[in-house]
Amino acid sequence: MGLSSRRLTRWVLAVLALLALAAAVDGARLWRQQRWNEAITTAAWPADGQAVPVQVRFAQAHALAEAGGASDEGALRIYRGLENDSPLGQAARYNSANLLMRQAVLVQAGTEPGKAIALIELAKEGYRNVLRTDPQHWDARYNLERAQRLLPDPEELDAEPPDTQRNAERAATTMRGYSPGLP
Repeated sequence: MGLSSRRLTRWVLAVLALLALAAAVDGARLWRQQRWNEAITTAAWPADGQAVPVQVRFAQAHALAEAGGASDEGALRIYRGLENDSPLGQAARYNSANLLMRQAVLVQAGTEPGKAIALIELAKEGYRNVLRTDPQHWDARYNLERAQRLLPDPEELDAEPPDTQRNAERAATTMRGYSPGLP
């Protein structure tokens, strides 16, 4: 009986040691996530070479985009780096297209509105990429429609109704009446 109680004690201690190890690993992971959340909240962005979670890079790009101006290029660069990430890639493509549209509207209102054409085309392609992945993304659909109003696609401009021939046969209702001799 003494041997089985020792064995039971060892099993309990082993299980407690495993639970303590699991708690330590979870605690370290939670502490690391808390540090990243604080970095996002305070906008204390890590250096470029540091291994950073994609969520932190996404938040950094969003903060740069909100700042506007010269930081838009940095936001676009970060968004483009995130486009291949499956959970955040869709949102990164959509946000980069929105950023390009915002730049296009500002350029179009400026002294050289012709430079906005390339930005609008890039934004439309970004919205189309989002819709290829998720056709039910209504925000991208709406923004693509707005971009189409600013700069319609060339094939939409050429789409005219087919030219009807003047000498084509007319419908039977327009033919002259002919009486087969009935009263």
